Amino acid sequence: MQRRSVWFDGVIIAVISVLACIMLMPYVWMVLSSLKSNMEIVAGSGGFFPQHPSLDGYRTVLKDTPFMKWLLNSAFTSVVITAVTLFTSALSGYIFAKHQFRGKKLLFILILATMMIPFQVIMIPTYLITAKLGLINHLFAIILPNLVSSYGVFLAKQFIEEIPQDLLDAARIDGAGELKLMLRIIAPLILPMLSALGIFTFMNSWNNYLWPLIVLNDTSKMTVPLALVYFNGTHMVNYNVVMSAAVLITTPVIIVFLIFQKQFIKGLTMTGMK
Repeated sequence: MQRRSVWFDGVIIAVISVLACIMLMPYVWMVLSSLKSNMEIVAGSGGFFPQHPSLDGYRTVLKDTPFMKWLLNSAFTSVVITAVTLFTSALSGYIFAKHQFRGKKLLFILILATMMIPFQVIMIPTYLITAKLGLINHLFAIILPNLVSSYGVFLAKQFIEEIPQDLLDAARIDGAGELKLMLRIIAPLILPMLSALGIFTFMNSWNNYLWPLIVLNDTSKMTVPLALVYFNGTHMVNYNVVMSAAVLITTPVIIVFLIFQKQFIKGLTMTGMK
């Protein structure tokens, strides 16, 4: 039985390793292609690895375009959206989990219902509202529609419901107000969930392409996903430049995940789902 268990574990590890290689292959190919010349990519010569590695693609991206400006635009919008979403999700989840008020169940059902509506359905009304507010070609046109996440509210509610009510009552007896209750007790206990939600929100905001494409047409206000379109020429595409830009765009997301990976995994395994 022990030999069978070792053999089975070895097969599982081998299968997972193969799947991991398949998943990583596009990113590895992208990095290696960014080190090739455009002619080498177009001609398909040299195979998988670059024959003459070069950083010309990165130099073009960083020197000949306002890429750093686009990077700051994406960083600003993603950080603001993530911070506000975590705040609104935690606060709303706490209210729905630990407070009773009239219409609570109906309101929560309506919030959950918005999760079933594709963004494309509400895209035109959202654009008209954004235009009425005078936010077209402004970074707040990206931020404003994404300040509240119905999924975040749902996740926070499920997690906070697992916090013993006796713990909160004891804190109130000791004189803790609602603000201190949130900051000193609830926030530390739901930190893994907030970390997981924060990474999801940051990644979605960083990679958002469709909505910025609609509301932004000023080159100085572009975010990094739109930069890939900027590098596409009318008659020819500089593939090494596009691959270099793609590497620079995906690197911050990978860094954020590596920093918060422990909290992210812990948050996924402790969601408090019933």
